[in-house]
Amino acid sequence: MSECLVTSESVTEGHPDKLCDQISDGILDAYLKEDPDARVAIETMASKDIIMIAGEVTSEVEVDVIETARKVIKSIGYCDEKMGLDDKKCLILTNINQQSGDIARGVDWQETEQPGLWVPSSRGCRWKRTGNNKVIKELGAGDQGIMYGYACDETPNFMPMSIDLASKLAMKLGQLRKTNQVDWLYPDGKTQVTIRYDEKGQPQEINSVVVSVQHRNGVDNEELYETILKEVIFSVIDIKWITSRTKFHINPTGRFVIGGPMADTGLTGRKIMVDTYGGVGKHGGGAFSGKDPTKVDRTAAYMARYVAKNIVAAGLAQRCELSLAYAIGLPEPEAVCVNTFGTERIDIECLERMIMKCFSFSVSDMIATLQLNRPQYLKTAAYGHFGREDQGFGWEKTDQVELLLGEI
Repeated sequence: MSECLVTSESVTEGHPDKLCDQISDGILDAYLKEDPDARVAIETMASKDIIMIAGEVTSEVEVDVIETARKVIKSIGYCDEKMGLDDKKCLILTNINQQSGDIARGVDWQETEQPGLWVPSSRGCRWKRTGNNKVIKELGAGDQGIMYGYACDETPNFMPMSIDLASKLAMKLGQLRKTNQVDWLYPDGKTQVTIRYDEKGQPQEINSVVVSVQHRNGVDNEELYETILKEVIFSVIDIKWITSRTKFHINPTGRFVIGGPMADTGLTGRKIMVDTYGGVGKHGGGAFSGKDPTKVDRTAAYMARYVAKNIVAAGLAQRCELSLAYAIGLPEPEAVCVNTFGTERIDIECLERMIMKCFSFSVSDMIATLQLNRPQYLKTAAYGHFGREDQGFGWEKTDQVELLLGEI
């Protein structure tokens, strides 16, 4: 390959789209806390002074959706209209219905009297009676689709460097604001990092950094620029990647006072590249937030990341992208494909066999392997779903490295 530039962006937790992702996942967590088998699909829209929450839920428990949303809004920092939203005063509308029976019958199954056959039930799980009369609990995929997982050896957390740095810059903005180290920062903000790669695909230098951050009215532009440069950019990015050619664009419009839903309508699922690999790896198009683990848009993407990360952590490839394809109602994937971009260190067919032997991609097994029925999703809804090894996410573990190496 020739030299190239790779750019990734991220946003703060106060960005209108991320606000919506967090409300959706906060509601999901509230249901899973009391009912691990709840079926949840929640979408949120945020506009000036109004939050609209809609979707489908089937659960044995009731959740105060409006109160849950207000708590999420407050935790982000939207407690004053001048910041873009007031958690106490904003109007919250809801339109939540039960999951479609046509979808539910493909996901929920019960026991059959004959070996290897399936029959639908009104709710619960899929049961399969095997030849030795053993009953196995299974679930069908909640939708069709293609999901991707990616890992590379550019960073210690096996993420592409551009999205890793962009996410950490956004996270740093949030830390400075919430600890009041910089008292003029407001919740909304965006970051972007462009990296130059050489002919061998290795990062060489930072080409540019963009930080746009919402701030209190009246803040001096020079103070803002110097503070963000020192307290955010230079505290996150290793100086070895910065050269005399590196460009810094900090609030390039010169003013960012009006932000949040006051300035821009937010929607759940509109930051799918921010959530994943910054455009470096492929994306099947399905968003994550607000969806329970039977939705393979979310679960299969987490599983694919888990496998790809273990492959790279084991030194079997420098880059790995795994794709999984599902049909609604069926427990096993229609296709499992691996791409190592020519960086594999063993025969690719051997690697494929190892993946199929060491990992199970049925919906039930993915949920069990990654412990996806527990509330943890609000934490995923800002600063990326991948690469955050301090959050206890099952898909970020590298606990299958020895198993993989044992198959060589």
